Amino acid sequence: MATTNIWQQFKSLIPEGARTIVTITSNNGDGTSSATLRDGTIIRVQGETVATGNRALVEDRVVKAELPPLPQYDADV
Repeated sequence: MATTNIWQQFKSLIPEGARTIVTITSNNGDGTSSATLRDGTIIRVQGETVATGNRALVEDRVVKAELPPLPQYDADV
């Protein structure tokens, strides 16, 4: 049965779980990879589908996709 609660309908539009862009630093050989966050923190994630040195999209500590190498610019305002 569909809910009529507007808050529940709104929550269903938002995907759950944290999404993070990381740089893969190594594939560990046991189904996991080491990855570096933008702030320099190193985490271990599930999956070895992305080569070392490439960027990846991680959702709930699982590698979901390899990301293209896009340029990054910083601007001071």
